[in-house]
Amino acid sequence: MRFRDRLYQFMQGRYGPDQFTYFLMGTYVVLTLLSMFLRFPVVYAVLNVLSYAAAIYMLFRMFSRNIYKRQAENQMFLRFWAPFGRFFSLQKRRVKEGKTSRFYCCPKCRQIIRVPKGKGKIQITCPKCRNSFIKKT
Repeated sequence: MRFRDRLYQFMQGRYGPDQFTYFLMGTYVVLTLLSMFLRFPVVYAVLNVLSYAAAIYMLFRMFSRNIYKRQAENQMFLRFWAPFGRFFSLQKRRVKEGKTSRFYCCPKCRQIIRVPKGKGKIQITCPKCRNSFIKKT
């Protein structure tokens, strides 16, 4: 328990991991794997430097005591990442519900609409703009 108590005492007041830290960790893993497979000298060196930089910055963020700045960095990252996150979330939902539903885009407002599969030709009304259009499910 002595080591555990010292580790707990060391981590008190430190920032710890957040979404940006997890992104940096993933970046480190991807760059390291790429550098293992791409053995061209210049590409290998650049990928190694970038992966080590991501790892060092990740550790710096986790052990930092300046919580306010790390939270501000994480918020800036989340604002940047939000459109990508929504896109991947939508793609995941489409795959998950693909057997029972079809997804159509409203021609007027571009809203994505989910309708049940296998109903033949139906009239779809957009819940956002009330535009009606006919599609085959």
